[in-house]
Amino acid sequence: MKNALVMMHAASRCGAFLKHAAHGIVLAMGVLSIAMLLASALESRPLIAGWPLLSVAQAHAESAAAHEDVAQAAAGAPEALLQHAAGADADEAALSPALERVRSYVARRYRVSQTALLEPLARAERSAQELGLDPLLIVAVMAIESSFNPMAESTVGAQGLMQVIPRFHLDKIGPGATPDALFDPVTNVRVGALVIDEGLRRYGSLVSALQYYGGALSDENTRYAKKVLAMKARLAAVAGKADA
Repeated sequence: MKNALVMMHAASRCGAFLKHAAHGIVLAMGVLSIAMLLASALESRPLIAGWPLLSVAQAHAESAAAHEDVAQAAAGAPEALLQHAAGADADEAALSPALERVRSYVARRYRVSQTALLEPLARAERSAQELGLDPLLIVAVMAIESSFNPMAESTVGAQGLMQVIPRFHLDKIGPGATPDALFDPVTNVRVGALVIDEGLRRYGSLVSALQYYGGALSDENTRYAKKVLAMKARLAAVAGKADA
């Protein structure tokens, strides 16, 4: 009898345990189902209007793509700089072989940097081509007028390599020019060549044009023209040309 009671009590406790376990399983399944429904709803709807919720994998993928774009842009920057530098080198002034020999000679004789001579000599060559002049004539005027000193200024106000007087040639300097415009070697050579050309058109001969340039039209001995032409002959010998 006693054993039967014990067995009945154990069976009752076992039934109660199974009942509680069944309730727990049902509750867990319900929670799991709700979680799955919520997850499905979140994936199928945008988090904010116009901005879909990204999965972790999608976020990593887009972040990696952004980093790659930045890296490519950074890698391209030096290449762009090199291309710009190459373009600048291509635009650098170049001289004919004859003017290169003259440049070396002038640098030694007048103790002037060959680098500093490059642009004014290139401008002389370009202006000579545009105006139908001999570039050595322009270089000879530089030698006589300033000994290749771009900052030279006379007591009467003549300035720069070719000692141009600004107030007489404002039309050639150009509009908006500053008072120091003729101390720029390239501008000075351009304007000086135009003054030589103006003298040729006005007076018809090279000697008269040079006398006009030197402000010595009244000198019957044409000493200024002779000095310039003697220098031109010297430069022609250096350049390997026969003097015209």
